[in-house]
Amino acid sequence: MNYSIGEFSSLTNISIYTLRYYEKENLIIPNRKENGRRCYSEKDVIWIEFIKRLKDTKMPIKEIQEYAKLRADGDSTMNERMEMLIKHRTALKEEIAKSNEHLKKLNDKINYYKTEMDKQR
Repeated sequence: MNYSIGEFSSLTNISIYTLRYYEKENLIIPNRKENGRRCYSEKDVIWIEFIKRLKDTKMPIKEIQEYAKLRADGDSTMNERMEMLIKHRTALKEEIAKSNEHLKKLNDKINYYKTEMDKQR
């Protein structure tokens, strides 16, 4: 199935403006119809969802651009892409560990307040 930029925007929940920006930054390269209009495919849907996931996990845009470039270069870059993802996974695990420690400290403080307030009753 092929989608116009408006349909693709609705489907992926990404604004047309952002899709054009992604194209300008070579993150996504849609096919073009004979009349020059953008034409997105199911593969583009899968790819944009992966870009969103990388962004949501705080991968810097420059790294996403590098990943996209390697992806466009084809299967010969699989090892490099895997190494990028392994590195990103390590950073993400470290960030999760930090967040879990922060959550623990917040819970400790909340429990302290609850205990102290219960004593006053």
